[in-house]
Amino acid sequence: MTVAERTPLVEMQHINVAFGGVHAVQDATIDLHAGEVIGLVGGNGAGKSTLMRVLSGAHPADSGSILIDGKPVSIKSPRDAKAYNIETIYQTLALADNVDAPANLFLGREKTTRLGSLDDSAMEAETRKVMGRLNPNFTRFKMPVKSLSGGQRQAVAIARAVYFNARIMIMDEPTAALGPAETAQVRNLVRQLKDEGIGIFLISHDIHDVFDLSDRISVMYHGEIVGTVNKDEVTTDEVLGMIILGKPPTEVTETELAALHA
Repeated sequence: MTVAERTPLVEMQHINVAFGGVHAVQDATIDLHAGEVIGLVGGNGAGKSTLMRVLSGAHPADSGSILIDGKPVSIKSPRDAKAYNIETIYQTLALADNVDAPANLFLGREKTTRLGSLDDSAMEAETRKVMGRLNPNFTRFKMPVKSLSGGQRQAVAIARAVYFNARIMIMDEPTAALGPAETAQVRNLVRQLKDEGIGIFLISHDIHDVFDLSDRISVMYHGEIVGTVNKDEVTTDEVLGMIILGKPPTEVTETELAALHA
């Protein structure tokens, strides 16, 4: 059975979101399969983050539908999204800087002893287990996360999502402001999540990240999805043409492509 014939992990169909008279997302349809990375790209204000905020429960759609495993679902809040194993790794990471990795992993979902006190040893043991799977070199379990590197902080945020059984992960600019070594580390984490069957929506301005990690690329332009293409069947220039011109590759002329480099 090909990917196209399998039931998608998630489908967003005909999603519309307007802020006043501004159509942030217009009739957007996108899907994602288990073990697949969809690169979601577009210029500033194209609607990428707004579309994903609908899936994460942060902002309800004005119209449209969401299906998980082929079944219609209602996602009105982040709590609803988590119930469907949808986790979001925001660019800001939403980590509590002043506490350590185990405290961040279980933030809001703390383990307690039978007496009702925090079970720090159990939380550290579980954190060591999941981090050992994701980043075996991580050793700074008792340090406040503000003292960690950007790549290590990303690993903590990803570990939290994985521990709580994420099946669908939204990653918003995961390598922004990271150096080359840390970018490579995060890219490896994404590949590992993919190998474990997690479906990932990757929002990125970094076209190299997108081509390195994605199976398919969906391009948004003024709130609409211009097209979704297989990464192996397009060039970076063709994707840039979609981002800048708002046209699928079949409609872009050689002159227009050449003008992108002018």
